[in-house]
Formats: sequence, structure tokens, C-alpha cells
Amino acid sequence: MHRVLILGGGFGGIATAVALRESLAADDEVVLVERRPTFVMGLRKNWALVGHGTIAEGTRPLAALAERGIRVVAGMVESIDPAARGAVIDGQRIEADALVVALGAQRDPDAIPGFREHAIDLYDVESSEAGAAAIEAFTGGRVVVGIFGAPYPCPPAPYELALLLMERLEARNVGGGMLVFTPQPGSLPILGTDGCAAFDGRLAGAGITFRPRTVAAAVEPGLVLTQDGLRIPFDLLLGVPPHRVPPVVAASGLTGGGPWVPVDRGTLQTSFPGVYAIGDVTAIGLANGMPLPKAGVFAHAEGEVVAARIADTFAGREPTAAFTGEGMCFLETGRGKATMVAGNFFADPPAVGLGDDSADNLAAKHAFETERLAAWFGA
Repeated sequence: MHRVLILGGGFGGIATAVALRESLAADDEVVLVERRPTFVMGLRKNWALVGHGTIAEGTRPLAALAERGIRVVAGMVESIDPAARGAVIDGQRIEADALVVALGAQRDPDAIPGFREHAIDLYDVESSEAGAAAIEAFTGGRVVVGIFGAPYPCPPAPYELALLLMERLEARNVGGGMLVFTPQPGSLPILGTDGCAAFDGRLAGAGITFRPRTVAAAVEPGLVLTQDGLRIPFDLLLGVPPHRVPPVVAASGLTGGGPWVPVDRGTLQTSFPGVYAIGDVTAIGLANGMPLPKAGVFAHAEGEVVAARIADTFAGREPTAAFTGEGMCFLETGRGKATMVAGNFFADPPAVGLGDDSADNLAAKHAFETERLAAWFGA
């Protein structure tokens, strides 16, 4: 009998667990550890904020995975021992024949003084209801959507929110202007200079001012202060906080002293044999020097690759599955349409482009959520 220990019940962790359960022998054990009792589709955050749906509609209980033969352990990962392929969860030590670290990127709002007090955290699911209420109560003035650190999960999300929010405010005849800022050199740097310029034109066409290379230092009542002395006024501030590797991962030695976990980009194996890392917790370099974007679609694909490699190893076969770097992200643009950022991110240079806006793309986004939840948790 073999055991696989998966730390983290997000997109990557669940994809790995489900794929393993479908490919391993019946007496092999798949253990999924997650501190939260539920899984939430990340794309729900923007929908909840602008009134297009609720968080609950995209939420499923992780306990339901037990019906698939997956052992779900609810608890906090206190320490990770990659050399022994083990971890301590709420005082209980669990060791395994293979370890998959899928603990994601951790929000760090306290890295920016004043952020927690004065900004609506776009990536905090627990504050979505309060954020939606603040938006609904907003009667006009300067709206700022700020990206306070990079890299961050789902790069298109804050721009999608800006477009949807602008549409929502216009429908309510609420004016005052909107600005989006980022510390990065462009809106979606993976698209290159021309691709960013094209997307920036969409923002401008929606009446949204865009400011790149803007590094926020602090937030005061009604003001974002930048490192170069700029003072950005706001009446409503929605922000993406800085993100970091979870401290328990950094303490394990898996990062090698770096900011994220380095892995082989094809196999997702770390520097420790039998230990893999997937999703937002990792750092995978691209040919243009940029990192692979942190996105659920990549975590999902990586999880399935890791599952196949572990299954082959347990069966005495030579693993052949490899992550190819192909993927896409939906980006809603308003008016019932969406586009996609898609391509081969491992190409040299990355062959990534921005598609046309269409209602079909928006329908595909809704179908993606429905199909993924049904595949993992049932109809």
C-alpha cells in the first residue's frame, strides 16, 4: 500500500487528489489536508463584488471528496518535513510515499501600512459580502483599483473587476472616475508591449485611467502614498494585497531561501525526491525572464501531471507525463462578453495572446465553473 499526502485543498490540490484516486490502486491512500471546510471557485470573488452572483454558489464542502475515496483531514499544517515526505497537522504527524505541496500564495495585507484599515481586499473571500455592500452604498467619487504587489494570483482579475465595476457604476449613474495602478511595467506583461497596449486601450475605452510602474508604500484615509512620493486620492479603494509564500513552506527549506518554491517545470518535482509543488506556491521561469503567472488553470494541469507521475512511479513504470505550459485565463470585459489570455507560456518567446471579446467566451467561463464543480463534487 502507498500513501500520497497533499497539502492544500485549492484548485491544484483537489485536481491532484481526484486524478490520483482515479489512477491508483484501491488500497493506496490519498490524503488531502486543508484548514478550511470548503472549496471556493476563485472567479466568484469578482462576481460577488459587482452583484453577478454569490460566493455560496461556487462553494462546495471538501468532505464530499470522501465519497470518492479521498481522506480529507481538516487542520492547519504546522510544519513540513520534505526529507521524510511528511507534515504535522494540528499536532498529528503524517508521512507518505509522495508529498504534494499545494498551499498557494498567502495574502499579506499588513505588508502595506493602512491597507487593512482603508482598502477592500479583493482577494479575501470572507470580506466579499462587506465589499459588495460598500460598492452598492457608494454614491460617487474617485474609485481606485490598486495592485499593491507582484506576483499575485490570477493576473487578469483586478482589470476584470475594474471593467465590471465601471459598468455597474454607470448603470447606477454613479460618477467620479476610476484609476487602476500596478507596480508592473504593463497591465498584463506576459502579453508583451503590443499586447499590453491593446488591452490598455480597452481600459481607456471604458473610461478607466491606467497607471503602471506605481509602487504603493502606504494607505491613509483617502490617499494611497507611493514610493516615489505620489499621492493618489480615492473615495473607494479596492486592492490586491501583496502575496508571499506561506511561512510554513518557507520554514521547510523548500524555497531554498528564495521567495517561492523552485520546481522542475516539466515534472513539478522539488529538490527533494518524491516531493512536488504545484500552483501559486511555485516559481517557474519563462524564456523571457518572467515567471509563469499564478493561475488556477495551471495549478489544475500541474496537479494532473503530478498525479500521473506518482501513479506511474508506484506502479513501477517510467513516468512520462509533463507539464507543457499551455493554458488560458478568462477576462470579462463587460456588456456580457469576455476575452481570453491564452497560449503556450513555455514557448521561446512565450506565444501568448489576447482574444476577441465575445458572449461565447463568457458562456465558456460559466460552463468551466459548472463542469469543474460537477467533475469534482458531483452535480
